[in-house]
Amino acid sequence: MAKTITQEFTKGLWAEIAPFRLVLGLCPVLGVTTTMENGIGMGIATTFVLLCSNILVSALRNIIPQKVRIACFIIIIATFVIVVELVMQAYAYPLFLKLGLFIPLIVVNCIVLGRAEAFAYKNGLLFSMADGLGIGIGFTLSLAALGGVREVLGTGTFYGASVFGPSFQPFEFMIQAPGAFVCLGLMLCIMNLFE
Repeated sequence: MAKTITQEFTKGLWAEIAPFRLVLGLCPVLGVTTTMENGIGMGIATTFVLLCSNILVSALRNIIPQKVRIACFIIIIATFVIVVELVMQAYAYPLFLKLGLFIPLIVVNCIVLGRAEAFAYKNGLLFSMADGLGIGIGFTLSLAALGGVREVLGTGTFYGASVFGPSFQPFEFMIQAPGAFVCLGLMLCIMNLFE
């Protein structure tokens, strides 16, 4: 039975959601999700790169020689990462400063390169677009969820707005690196319960 475009899109929203199902792309997941804003910003940047690189790899799949395909994929991905970086510097500079080094690291994000190699290089344009958009949105939602939980527990705010009032004692462990691992582990556990 052939898969439809809708199935290719929706698989990235639950069945193949990168950090929780495939356990891929954990560097930005753990590094930038101290707030929901950071998670959404990183997710949108990665989604743009993923979608654009999937489209271009799929469009050029019959032209790219087999022996140099990985190098070509990295050049394509790096091009779109530079676009994202320049646009963020111009229009979202405070977010750009918060995300810092993690924006250029999208080039080596295993989700982006993996989708180019495993999917876009082997499928047509529409399926590759659906795959890139679905995986990207799923990645953004997972970063936002993790960032939201860490922000609420670690600072007592949700997207910058106070949730519990001035008497709340934040669980600061949640906005530190070990807290990211604990929160990710708990969310992985919850995702597996609903499998």
